[in-house]
Amino acid sequence: MENFKKNWEIQHNWQLLFPFLGLIGLGYSAFKIAVALLKNQHVAFIFLLSAITFFILLKLTLFIFKKLENKWILDYRWEMIRVFIVFAITGSSSMYIGRPIMQLMGITKENLNPLLYWILFIIIGLIFYQVLLVTYGWLFGQFKFFWEFEKKMLRRFGLKQFLD
Repeated sequence: MENFKKNWEIQHNWQLLFPFLGLIGLGYSAFKIAVALLKNQHVAFIFLLSAITFFILLKLTLFIFKKLENKWILDYRWEMIRVFIVFAITGSSSMYIGRPIMQLMGITKENLNPLLYWILFIIIGLIFYQVLLVTYGWLFGQFKFFWEFEKKMLRRFGLKQFLD
C-alpha cells in the first residue's frame, strides 16, 4: 500500500478515495460492456468478459495517464484520477440533461429528421457540457484546471469574445 501511495503521490488517506472511485467506475464500465456484448449468455461468461475488459480498460487508462502526465499541469499524480472522474461524470450528465431538454422543446426522433435530431442533440449536449465541466470541476476541487481547459476549448470553438 505504501508503494501505491508513493507512486500516486498520495499524502493523506482521504486521497485514496479517488483511485477507489476510479476503479469502481472502471469495473462498472467493464461490466456494462460485457452485458451489452453477451446479453443472453451465462453469468460466468459475463463476469469473465467483465474481468478481461476491466484489465484492458485499466491498461488503456494507465497508458493515457502516462501520455497526459506531462501535458496537464497538476500538483499530484492522483489528481489525474480526479480529473478523469470529472470528465466521465460531465459527459454522462450532459447527455442525461440534453434528452429531457429536447423533449421539453418538443423535439423527438419521430417529428424530426433523424440526422437533424442527432445534430441538435450533440449541440445541446455540448452547451450543457461546458457549464457542467466547470461546475463538477469546482465540486471536485479542480476549478482552476477546468476553467483553463474551458477557456482553451472556447478558443478552439472560435468564441474568444466570451473570455474577455
